[in-house]
Amino acid sequence: MPAPVSVVNLAKRQIAAIPMKRLSRRAFLAASAAAAAGPALAAPRQAPAPPATEIPRSGTVDAVIVGAGAAGIAAARRLGAAGKRYALLEAADEAGGRCITDTRLFGVPYDRGAHWIYSADINPLARLASQTALEIYPAPPGQRMRIGRRYAREGEMEEFLAALVRTNTAIADAARKSDVACAQVLPKDLGDWRPTIEFVLGPYNCGKDLSEMSTVDLARSVERDNSAFCRQGLGTLLAKLAASLPIQLGTPVKTVDWGSRTRIDVETTRGTFRTGAVIVTVSTNVLTAGKIKFSPDLPKRHLDAAGKLKLGSQDHVALELPGNPLGLRADELAYEKSDSRQTAAIFANVSGSTLCVVDVAGNFGRDLSGKGEAAMIDYALSWLSGLYGNDMKAVVKRRHATRWNNEPWVLGASSAAAPGAQSARKIIMEPLGNRIFFAGEAAHETLWGTVGGAWESGERAADAVVKLLGGPSRR
Repeated sequence: MPAPVSVVNLAKRQIAAIPMKRLSRRAFLAASAAAAAGPALAAPRQAPAPPATEIPRSGTVDAVIVGAGAAGIAAARRLGAAGKRYALLEAADEAGGRCITDTRLFGVPYDRGAHWIYSADINPLARLASQTALEIYPAPPGQRMRIGRRYAREGEMEEFLAALVRTNTAIADAARKSDVACAQVLPKDLGDWRPTIEFVLGPYNCGKDLSEMSTVDLARSVERDNSAFCRQGLGTLLAKLAASLPIQLGTPVKTVDWGSRTRIDVETTRGTFRTGAVIVTVSTNVLTAGKIKFSPDLPKRHLDAAGKLKLGSQDHVALELPGNPLGLRADELAYEKSDSRQTAAIFANVSGSTLCVVDVAGNFGRDLSGKGEAAMIDYALSWLSGLYGNDMKAVVKRRHATRWNNEPWVLGASSAAAPGAQSARKIIMEPLGNRIFFAGEAAHETLWGTVGGAWESGERAADAVVKLLGGPSRR
């Protein structure tokens, strides 16, 4: 890691070098070197696409994959490349999980869930993008801070950055001693920046308030620098990588019977599969909600771990704002210096379009989402009007709000470990009887909460299944 530099000098020289979206906790100290290097988006190595296979509706297969999000798609590609016969089952009517691109609502790509490709120089999805005709481009550096109806001055940004560095240092120091709530270890001298810092690091970064987050989990998460976007949408990229896979949509799994030593029976709404291995990629909230019955029951150890990794809340309020009334550049991110937890962030002019996305998250976002889409849109328009002095209700055209907590096969945003529970990630990755494997963003110790982490966990689970099965595929 590059040697630390003065945060004040950093703010003066290169505020724009700070990564967007998930503010890097250590990158404030290393941004000058990162800026010199630039986003590494060199042409990735080509990886052979797995061959298309028939779609088995029931019967005997080598493996069953439950869930066709990033982890399930990655696992299926890996199993297909190894010549294994599998069933890829998705309860929803479309694949992608929490990574879906919609082009119908606004006539332009709109990522209803994940949008950012973090660490694009090493992200497996960025590497695989060369198999598609889609465009991956680096995220513009920097973000802005709105203070009332103006932007923060240079000195004010210095204050914010310095306060954020102190906060991250305090969390990292505390994590080396014990695993407590992040909110317990915040510096006492944050002053009126405290609500903003709590929002950026907690709800916006992870979907949870800092009082509900583990210091160790946050400290261990890998830096998300060198971010990039897919111009056609991250969900579109994921769908391209899944195009040849035999996905069975609208096929919820009802029961996973793993009581026999020689087989596992997976009952769906459309038939039953007999298999030697199962990869479960559903969210931790779906696991704890009991939407899939396991027989015998899941061990208490695994259920408790899933409960300690429950999903936070983060939703998009997407607004079509023609004429750029906010005066922001393409893909520009802006926060508010807030005096309360009822705040948000604005991601403007997505990929150069007129689509702007207001993110609401954490406990406030969850409560707001519970009031319905109309209340979410009304809040977003009022919030923007208060910051920019324009009547956004008069200029907004089409609008939409996601409500991920209400999606029956997701039930939230992404996982974040509760205080004292970072070890739950290792537990959730433990296979059951060496035959049932868990994957997904929650099953990654450092890339949790990211599509790249989910993808890597799916590949890891598939590798374990290939090693377990060995030999030729059953036909």
